[in-house]
Amino acid sequence: MPQKTQTFNDGIVNIYSVGNIAEPGNMPQEGLTLKRTLRYHERTVGLTRFYTALQANVEVKYVLRCPRLRDVSAQDVAIPNDGKQYKISLIQYPEDTDPPVMDITLEELIAVYDIYQPEVVEEPVEPEPEEGDPDEP
Repeated sequence: MPQKTQTFNDGIVNIYSVGNIAEPGNMPQEGLTLKRTLRYHERTVGLTRFYTALQANVEVKYVLRCPRLRDVSAQDVAIPNDGKQYKISLIQYPEDTDPPVMDITLEELIAVYDIYQPEVVEEPVEPEPEEGDPDEP
């Protein structure tokens, strides 16, 4: 059977790992650290998937098809184009597509995490010394 060619034109999703984002020596604080940025194709949440998830008390919001990466896990958090945080509840690896892909099933998070962004320390810029004043003898 010929493989289907997959495009990823619907948007960009940021994948974050959940971990301690507190400064060393401070009380631990769970937050998000950027892990990957991926393009995606939004898939339809089918009736079977939707009702099966409801039986497990999970409300599936999105199914995103992204290029296959093995370091994305169900413990990660995804933020697609809408800017909301979603828990990755399931990752599937379909076999019949080119390039290799993964389907990420997302459920909306009620309590959102803080996003860790390392502080960039800018060094002060010293003004360059002026050359001698041309009016002085």
